[in-house]
Amino acid sequence: MQGREPNARTAARIAPFGQSMPRNGQNAAQHPPASPPASPAAAPRPRRQPRQRTLPALADGLPRPVLARVESLPAGSWTGEHSHPWAQLSYAVEGVLQVHTATGQFMAPPERAIWVPANLPHEVMTAGPAEMRSLYIRVEALAGSPLAQAQGCRVLDISILARELILAVCALPSDYEEHGAPGRLVAVLLDQLAQLPTASLDLPLPTDARLLRLCEALQADPADRRTLAEWGREIGLTERSMVRLFQQQTGLSVGAWRRRLRLLAALGPLESGAKVSSVALGCGYASVSAFISAFCAEFGVTPTQMFMRG
Repeated sequence: MQGREPNARTAARIAPFGQSMPRNGQNAAQHPPASPPASPAAAPRPRRQPRQRTLPALADGLPRPVLARVESLPAGSWTGEHSHPWAQLSYAVEGVLQVHTATGQFMAPPERAIWVPANLPHEVMTAGPAEMRSLYIRVEALAGSPLAQAQGCRVLDISILARELILAVCALPSDYEEHGAPGRLVAVLLDQLAQLPTASLDLPLPTDARLLRLCEALQADPADRRTLAEWGREIGLTERSMVRLFQQQTGLSVGAWRRRLRLLAALGPLESGAKVSSVALGCGYASVSAFISAFCAEFGVTPTQMFMRG
């Protein structure tokens, strides 16, 4: 279950969320993002050398229906694209986790988790330090669960009960007694996971190469203020065609997608303790109140509430 060696496409995606991350097999060199006007304030920052995570060797499969993994990840940790025959729950105790697939990008700030179905190619990364708890789950252990029907990743809101169950299962040995109290604890956890609500912390990506250019450019600069008409001319589509195709392929309007991108790009800096005012301006909002209003409308909580400790 080793991730692939890094290549140009993978290396572009281990940058913090909000920078250009080409997807769907598109290489950044083949489809360079549209270049926004140069800004004297946008001085290049030195890039941190990323660290590749080591995946566990599980050639014989999981030893029990659920295998837990505890990791303290340094900033810039990443796992190259890989898949495995079991499902995975990646839970963020601290920090912000990112999972990237061919169809979208998914983010889990603290008290959220990302569900990855079995056999789905994906990458996992963190821009800053993170405390990650992973559960590897046999497909047969999910029989009857709504999660067994999931075709793609989803972000889950972790309840207090689910959190404590995850932490308890992470304290079990890998060869826990399957038919005793530990096995019953695992069964309760699986029941709870099936009931968790989803969170709108994903960013679906289009398949059209022209629309990908738009997405890559906006990821590189979430504060870009060009209009739809200007973007249409830049990528070679009429405004009407661009709007129609974007909605069809992502389920979001261009405006809604750009708003979610800006807000998702804010999660890492907010979690690391950056001031809301500086994050708001960096994401292209003219005022802190406008940023907080958009944040509440998108996620249902204020920035302070999302990253409240305890």
